[in-house]
Amino acid sequence: MAEKLIVLSDMWGVKKGLWITSYFGYLQQYYDIEFYDIQQLGNIEIPVLTGENIHKAFVNGGLDTATAHLVSKVTEPCHILAFSAGGTIAWKAALQGMPMKSLTAISATRLRFETEKPKCKDVQLIYGENDTYKPNAQWAKEIGMELQIIENFGHELYSDEKFIGDICMDLLNKVTQKAV
Repeated sequence: MAEKLIVLSDMWGVKKGLWITSYFGYLQQYYDIEFYDIQQLGNIEIPVLTGENIHKAFVNGGLDTATAHLVSKVTEPCHILAFSAGGTIAWKAALQGMPMKSLTAISATRLRFETEKPKCKDVQLIYGENDTYKPNAQWAKEIGMELQIIENFGHELYSDEKFIGDICMDLLNKVTQKAV
């Protein structure tokens, strides 16, 4: 039986998320995938979808709402792949007791405000070198995490085909190595 993989979108959800289908193409053969649009999880409904408006909606309660909904939906340990604000939601959900086998969070910049880490042993935090808001080395040291920094990329590195292939290979190794 395939292992469960929860995929959490970035703040744009499905509205600007065609890139997400590339991940599904690689992973659906080996994982039972459950996808969540974090705008829906956070009950985000705003008339004008600008980056600034969406960001404000998440900061002003949407992150907490999405976290609570995710905690209520995920009851068995699973793997999590999360993008940007989705990574912050997964992190917060794990701190509230959501069971996780692994967390791969890409460009989860709001983690820089977190002061404790989830109990999950397999946490991978990935950022583009040019992402202005990525957590710094001091934060990583204080919280006890390693940051994987990808050179020559910015915040939306998760939508680049080359990077997608690399991340998917890492996730596939999590399930295929056990089978050998």
